Amino acid sequence: MLAAIARRVGRRLVSSVPALFGVVVITFVLMRVLPGDPAVFFASGPSAGQAEIEALRHKMGLDQPLPVQLLHYLGDIATGDLGRSLTTGQKVTQDIGRKLPASLELTFTALAIALSLSVPLGVLAALRPGSPVDHAVRMLCTLGVCVPTFVSGLLLIYAFYYLLGWAPDPTARIDIFASTPPEITGFYLVDFALARDWEGWSAAARQLLLPAFTMALFVLAPLARMTRASMLAVMGSDFIRAARSLGLPGYRIVVAYALRNALLPVLTITGIVFSTMLGANVLVEKVFSWPGVASYALDALLASDYAPVQAFVLLMAFIFVVVNVAIDVLYGIIDPRVSVE
Repeated sequence: MLAAIARRVGRRLVSSVPALFGVVVITFVLMRVLPGDPAVFFASGPSAGQAEIEALRHKMGLDQPLPVQLLHYLGDIATGDLGRSLTTGQKVTQDIGRKLPASLELTFTALAIALSLSVPLGVLAALRPGSPVDHAVRMLCTLGVCVPTFVSGLLLIYAFYYLLGWAPDPTARIDIFASTPPEITGFYLVDFALARDWEGWSAAARQLLLPAFTMALFVLAPLARMTRASMLAVMGSDFIRAARSLGLPGYRIVVAYALRNALLPVLTITGIVFSTMLGANVLVEKVFSWPGVASYALDALLASDYAPVQAFVLLMAFIFVVVNVAIDVLYGIIDPRVSVE
């Protein structure tokens, strides 16, 4: 089993290399054709002369033909060098290594909240189609689709921070008066738990709740809709009618038979949702001043800082590939009829 999984993962990763190469080339070309010259932006002062700008463009290699720049960039990627950010002055790999755990922690927490709400709601709606519960779930899904994430984030801040005072100041990853945990994994909840600092863990969790709920509302609708539709299809199957005719308990039919067979489409949409969340959470990170990798890439894009944006797109493409490989493996675990091979 483990050998089959390893072969499957290896083949999928190798087959994804052309797609990643295409992402690198397209991103590289797009960054060069977009308006804005980083040499002009980073020249010292608005009164910088043309000679100084040209010198900076030569230093950055922007005066070379585009194919030559692309070959140099591909060579750097092959050696693990993603460039240096002109905004921070640090290597892009170092910047992303510091900021990626914040984005992953936010995304994982939001996805866990969304799944814990959407799956039960979808199951309830499917078990009582046309009932007030079903209409309420569909209305909630419609609101989740219609309301933009930055609007729901601002509404949550207004309600729970400004009016009720239940939430902490939404301006950072942890309260300014609290100390950060020892850097072990980069995930504050994990690092605080490893350090057995439960007061700090509680402070980090409180700071995480509002942005996580904002992102969870963004993905709640597709997950609940898919769960409802999949459960409705499964509940009308012959094996469910056979289980009922045998007199099996209702909860066992729903959980052991219906839900397990309905999880495959939900698992597919979960992988897609997770992949898009990492790239789409830039608005949430900006609203809550969350120091994640998406807001880092947006700041670099506004400054025409090529290297961080290119590294961010490559990272998102790689994560998308890894998530899809993980979904393939989980398919074989959840449903034995689906071969891992």
